[in-house]
Amino acid sequence: MPPKEMSDSEEETRSFLINLPIFSSFNVDELSVFAKHMSFIHLQRGEYLFIEGDQGTFMGFVVTGILEVQKKAETGENITLARLTKGSSIGEMALIDRSPRSATVIARQATTMVTLTDKGFEILAEKYPSLGIKVIQKIARLLSLNMRRTSSKLADLMQSSL
Repeated sequence: MPPKEMSDSEEETRSFLINLPIFSSFNVDELSVFAKHMSFIHLQRGEYLFIEGDQGTFMGFVVTGILEVQKKAETGENITLARLTKGSSIGEMALIDRSPRSATVIARQATTMVTLTDKGFEILAEKYPSLGIKVIQKIARLLSLNMRRTSSKLADLMQSSL
C-alpha cells in the first residue's frame, strides 16, 4: 500500500498530518498515501480562500497562519463565526455534499494550508477503498462534533434572548 518514493513536499505534508487529531488513528503508510493526494496552498493576508456561494471542491487544514470564517447576515454585514489556526480544518462538507460554500473564509495573516480536492479524494478512495471509508468516518465525526457545538451555541443564544 505505501507509495514508493515521496517528494519533499509529500514528506512535509505527511509530517504535518501526523500531528492532526483527525489522522491520529492512521499509520505512516496510510498518511504517505494521503500526502500523495494533497497539495499546499499559500494565501496572503486579506486573500480569500473561498467566498460564500462558491462551489466547494476541496477541504483543507491550516499549517500556519490564521483564517477567519464569515457569514453574511440578513443586514448584509459579514459576521465572524470562527478564527482558524494551525491544525484547524475547513471545507469538510465539500467532500461530502459538493454544495456551494456556506461561508466566506479570508486569511487574517499569511496562511499556508494543505488541501485535499474532491477529485483527489475520489482517486484515493478508488485506489484504497478502506482508507476512503476511514476518512469519511473521520469527517462525519468532525461534522457531528461541529453540529453539536453549533446547537449548543444556538440554544445559549435562544435562552439569553428570552
